[in-house]
Amino acid sequence: VQLQASGGGLVQAGDSLRLSCTASGLIFSDYVMAWFRQAPGKEREFVGTISWNSVATYYADFVEGRFTLSRDNAKNTVYLQMNNLKSEDTAVYYCAAGFLTGARLSAAYDNDRVYNYWGQGTQVTVSS
Repeated sequence: VQLQASGGGLVQAGDSLRLSCTASGLIFSDYVMAWFRQAPGKEREFVGTISWNSVATYYADFVEGRFTLSRDNAKNTVYLQMNNLKSEDTAVYYCAAGFLTGARLSAAYDNDRVYNYWGQGTQVTVSS
């Protein structure tokens, strides 16, 4: 299984970026897809999760409506649209795939230990 994240870069505060994560080696539509991030010197933190059918999405509180998750199961790809970026969004962003359904999803979506596969990360740097 491989998860290939892309789309990171250096932007200014207030700008937008769209991250992509393309999966191979798994039945993409069976998996919940998530994004986490890790800033220098900090723990990895949850950003957002989207269910296999896009019906359910969950976001961290700090997103504050600025980020939107979507997925295209035909392309095995999940997207994270990030708008109004702030300097504190600077981090390496990781995508992850988890086999989570129903109650387990709603209970554990922000727990990185429940995700089975991880991408290599893409750097997002926001200058103020």
